[in-house]
Amino acid sequence: MSEIPPAALTNRTVLVVDDEPVVLKSITLSLERQGFSVVACTNPLKALAILGERDFAVIISDQAMPEMLGLDFLVDSRRIRPHASRILITAVFSVPTIIEAINKGEIFRFIAKPWLHEELIATVCNAIQRHDLIASNARLQEETQRLNGQLTTANCTLAERIGELEVQHRQLDAANRELATNYENSLELCRRILTTFDPILGGELKVLVELAKQMALTDHFTADERHALRSSAWLCDIGLIGVSREMLRTFRQTPDRLSKRELATLHYHPVYSQTLSSLLDNRGSVGEVIRAHHERFDGRGFPDGLAGNAIPWPARCLAVAVGYAESGLSKAQATEKLLAESGTTYDPEAVRLFLKATNLSHLPRQVREILLNELEPGMVLANGIYSPHGLLLVGEGQRLSQPMIAKIHSHNETTPISHQLLVYT
Repeated sequence: MSEIPPAALTNRTVLVVDDEPVVLKSITLSLERQGFSVVACTNPLKALAILGERDFAVIISDQAMPEMLGLDFLVDSRRIRPHASRILITAVFSVPTIIEAINKGEIFRFIAKPWLHEELIATVCNAIQRHDLIASNARLQEETQRLNGQLTTANCTLAERIGELEVQHRQLDAANRELATNYENSLELCRRILTTFDPILGGELKVLVELAKQMALTDHFTADERHALRSSAWLCDIGLIGVSREMLRTFRQTPDRLSKRELATLHYHPVYSQTLSSLLDNRGSVGEVIRAHHERFDGRGFPDGLAGNAIPWPARCLAVAVGYAESGLSKAQATEKLLAESGTTYDPEAVRLFLKATNLSHLPRQVREILLNELEPGMVLANGIYSPHGLLLVGEGQRLSQPMIAKIHSHNETTPISHQLLVYT
């Protein structure tokens, strides 16, 4: 990340607290070379007294200090200087520490020891930008309150103002409808991107979205859980675009040939998906469900090894739908497999809900990959067949006839068709 020009930052004051003088001096010198105004302190109690006397844009604290833990210090500093951006430096990251830091201290960023100089500078620049934005918002809120007070006294224009607000309300409704449409379009765009990257993934995604939709229609979810389940079904595998096609193909055909490092990469894709999905939907519940959709009920899943009710309910339901969509089996065989793994891989209640919900309507058709010489009349294409130059030969959803197959073979003899051929089973 590139450094932010000094002129772009209005408040460059930084308080650094660390009981190790060598570390404290290193951070101070690094920041001062970039033009930051730094106050260094080895004692968190003295640092709190300094905060009571002057304001800082950024507060940086080490976690392990004898007088007070860095997290506790940052919690206290928040009460004194709520607008300051707080950064915690720690050598050990753990999920409970991160959760506590977010809930209690509203930590802006974490920096791991040993840190990179560029990372430290970029983090501080971003923290200062956040402070400036919060301070600016506070001033805007004060100004808004003042204007609202004036508006309250303007009774003579109240009727006209109400009319204006009604117009704005209608405009907001229209904007919300447009936003919802754009959201659905964005989800569809993600599906097309994934389909372009790997058509099999795209076919499985269509199945998965329909299954999640059927489950979400039941009364076993809150509104937030229902949204998380449906959105996560669209986005849970978007992180796989960071995995090579060759690795995915090997995983499907001969997974034993993958190295431990390659398996670890595949097992980390829920985290990549969580990160990418936040650019489209930043609700925490959506990210949590995406991250946990490959956790197992018995705790042997990935990436975090969660078990039982520690796995979010929508994620347990999504895991069942994923197991069905990715099984490549017939409906009866896939159902038998889900029941066999109920209580180990899957939450039994989630399996029961899945079977109940999906039996209410016709399940989506499965997709399989075939060779060119396996094309037969009556097959229905799950993806379009294109020439290498992008010319559409046969569209998605077309039922093949003998003349169509002859046309495809004839074209392949002159210009080979190189992409995958997918049909519904």
